[in-house]
Amino acid sequence: MLPVDPFIGLGQATRMNAKQKTIALVTGASRGIGRQVAQDLADAGYRVVCAARTTSAVDELAREIGGVPLTMDLLQTDSINKGIDWVESHVGPIGVLVNNAGIATSAPLPQTTLDIWTQTIQVNLTANFLLTQRCLPKMVAQGEGRIVFVASNAGLTGYAYTSAYCASKHGVVGLMRSLAAEYAKTGVTINAVCPGFVDTDMTTAAIEKIKTATGRDETKARSALERMNPQGRLIGVDEVSHAVMSLLPYEARGINGQAIALDGGQVMK
Repeated sequence: MLPVDPFIGLGQATRMNAKQKTIALVTGASRGIGRQVAQDLADAGYRVVCAARTTSAVDELAREIGGVPLTMDLLQTDSINKGIDWVESHVGPIGVLVNNAGIATSAPLPQTTLDIWTQTIQVNLTANFLLTQRCLPKMVAQGEGRIVFVASNAGLTGYAYTSAYCASKHGVVGLMRSLAAEYAKTGVTINAVCPGFVDTDMTTAAIEKIKTATGRDETKARSALERMNPQGRLIGVDEVSHAVMSLLPYEARGINGQAIALDGGQVMK
């Protein structure tokens, strides 16, 4: 049986008041994709917990959108557990989890040290596993919930010189698919959004690496990334947030276990 929509039969204002009770946790919320998702969630009436490593940044964002700041270091398991404990004790049960935080690493295999590998897997994959493991039981108990991983099209294909990053993002997609199958009958949906290069600070850093490695100027380095998208451009943070938001309504309850590519058609499954 499908779960019952808790908002069915309510007027629009009442639906909004009810939705405001839904707590959404966004990791990596202080900038880029995470910041846009947090803003859009707040605009839609969710109570948003803005999580990131830098206290001043999450405090500023929380003030701006009327959310709740949470300092959390995804490299530290203890920080993750304490963060979830605090949210559940002081804010309430998490109904939407957006696993957005991640780091991008790039190096040829011989220069990919164990430290680079370990840190990339910890932030991009293990932290997502830990957060999801903590949040899922209460979602299941409530009979509804939404988990969205912001992965990458690097989780759907391979890129040279990014073995740690591609492995971590493939792991995220595999984790999502396994959990979506495991929890399909609970009212919780679990999906991933997989963008190509997005116009963020992370891509700016990639452009700088291309400049250093190839001697190209900024325009040519940026163009090299834009050409990877058949549309000849970088993806906007608003596009990624739109995809995340589209997975949250009750009407999206049939979308489960999907890795949604946002790259202009670069990767076609």
